Amino acid sequence: MGKKFFAEAVGTFILVFFGVGSAVLMGDEIGMHGIALAFGLSIVAAAYGLGPISGAHLNPAVSFGMVAAGRMSGRDATIYSIAQVLGAVNGAAVVLLIAAGQNDYAIATNGLGQNGYGAGYLGEYSMGAAFLFETIATFVFVTVILGATQSGAPSAMAGLAIGLTLTGIHLVGINVTGVSVNPARSFGPAIFVGGEALRDLWLFILAPLLGGVAAGLLHAFGATRTAVG
Repeated sequence: MGKKFFAEAVGTFILVFFGVGSAVLMGDEIGMHGIALAFGLSIVAAAYGLGPISGAHLNPAVSFGMVAAGRMSGRDATIYSIAQVLGAVNGAAVVLLIAAGQNDYAIATNGLGQNGYGAGYLGEYSMGAAFLFETIATFVFVTVILGATQSGAPSAMAGLAIGLTLTGIHLVGINVTGVSVNPARSFGPAIFVGGEALRDLWLFILAPLLGGVAAGLLHAFGATRTAVG
């Protein structure tokens, strides 16, 4: 478990460093399409680099989705989640340190790729719209993960399928919430930004967990599972 803990922490660091880093350090140059691709590529990198060790969940919603699907214990999911949060915090800290090296960067003004909703945040979508998007998007994401990693699936393609799914989710939802689908990813930047980012954090914990568990339960019931999976 120690090796798995380290792999989950490093993998989630990669996710935040690529994804949040692209938004903070290169957002003006690459735009939303580039940011979406960066998040997706981070999953591909971690899946093939660290997946053989821990499965590269990188996300409490994925880990607890696995619990609901009967493919992981609650104890292990909790340990994975702690590692994921630590990795996300460290990733956000490194992005902040790099961003602070630019003379005109201020976290209060430029942010740290934090998730949000409502007045003043990107498309200014309502709380209800944000909650619905995060729940459904996480449900889709975890459904793909469970399907791509089940017995009988072409395992060599799983990392690519999962990464492309996350890219697609970002293409749909960056303007809505900045896209979380991952409580750890949201927690990392929020603790440094504080204020509204912390006040909004509950949504980016609850909605992804609901979506992930719902996907896991449907998989356990056989609705999204092969006969041999």
